[in-house]
Formats: sequence, structure tokens, C-alpha cells
Amino acid sequence: MPYETKPSIPHWAEEDRPREKLLLKGRTALTDSEIIAILIGSGSREKSAVELARDILAFYQNDLNKLARASIKELMNFKGIGEAKAISICSALELGRRRKDTEEAKAIFIDGPISVYQYFKPVLLDLPHEEFWVLLLGHSNKVLKAEKVGQGGVAAVLADPKIIFKAAIENLASAIILVHNHPSGKLVPSSADISLTHKLVEAGKLLDITVADHVIFSNNGFYSFSNEDKMEA
Repeated sequence: MPYETKPSIPHWAEEDRPREKLLLKGRTALTDSEIIAILIGSGSREKSAVELARDILAFYQNDLNKLARASIKELMNFKGIGEAKAISICSALELGRRRKDTEEAKAIFIDGPISVYQYFKPVLLDLPHEEFWVLLLGHSNKVLKAEKVGQGGVAAVLADPKIIFKAAIENLASAIILVHNHPSGKLVPSSADISLTHKLVEAGKLLDITVADHVIFSNNGFYSFSNEDKMEA
């Protein structure tokens, strides 16, 4: 008597196939077992991938947090789950955990040059050379990202406006703050600093991206173009 096997996913009705269901109805339409079935790809001779996924979830009381604590060796105890499939499940759940950690990270908002100075202390304090950074801000001055756009020597650093605004556009920033350090501790902008600031302010107007401030950082304090009303020529 030939060995009977369960119908494979490709022979199911299209609306029941996890991959096709995701494409047709979106990822939110998938059940937890269907998502796990996509991860493991195929089942065993006795069970389809979805049935196997249901068994795994049932063992962990349909609790993804309990499943996330399962080891690779433990998952391999399920018939049809080899090392590669166990690794896929563990990796996906770990990625979800990391995303949750990122989402739960406290949002940072900038309310003036003092908060900019405090934000960059871990980055720029005691540096022996100059660096130029752009702080990308979203709605309500929420920090989206800080990106280094230039590094120089002891007394000078070059910053390319194209790189600065490329970073702003790619991250959908509504405003930016320019930051660079003076290792000498001198809190006086150079003529090059002033010229670059005015150039970027004007370019920002064309792109509808506000250049809110330019902060010169030193170990002993800071200089804010905005505080000194030096943002406009």
C-alpha cells in the first residue's frame, strides 16, 4: 500500500496557502501558525508545515513569549524540525524581540542648544580632532538620527552640503541641527563656519528643511548660532 501523505501547501486552495495569503491579504491576515509555517517552509510526511506549526504553538500554549524562550535543541524535538528550521524560528523571534526593544526606547526631543550639547557629550567630548555631525529632527523636534558627515584635523573640518541634505532627505527630517567640535576649546565661529551655516540655511529653505541651529561643541561649553541670532546672513 503506498504511503499516504498530507497535501502539500502548493495543492491547497490559494486562499489557504500562507505565502499566497500574505500576498493577497497582507501580513496581518496571517495567523501565528501560518507565519511559522512560512519560516519552516515544509512539514513532514505526516503533517503539513501549518499543522506542524500548530503543534509547536500548542505545546507552548499558543504563547509566542514562551516559544521565544525555546532553544534550538528543544525545537528539534518536534518531528519535522531540523536544525535549519529551528534556527529560522529562533532567528525570527529574536528579530521581533529586538524590534520591540527599539520601539520601546525612550524618544529624545531637542528643546534648545543645551540639550544638543548634552546629546553630543558622549560623542564629541575629549576628541583630539574636529568632526562635523548633523542631528536629524522630526515632528516636535524628536531626534530621528545623528549622522557624522565630516572629519578633519585639529583645527578644521570640511562638511559637504550635498551629504548633509542627502541624510536629511533619506530620513524624512523636517529640521536639522549642525554640530561640530573645536578641540582647542575656542568658542568663536570661524569665517568658514559662518559662511557654511548661511549657505545651508538658504539651501534648506529651498528643500523645506529647517536648519534650526549650528552648535560649536567644546569640552568647556558651546556656542549656538541660534542663541546669538547668527543663523541668517
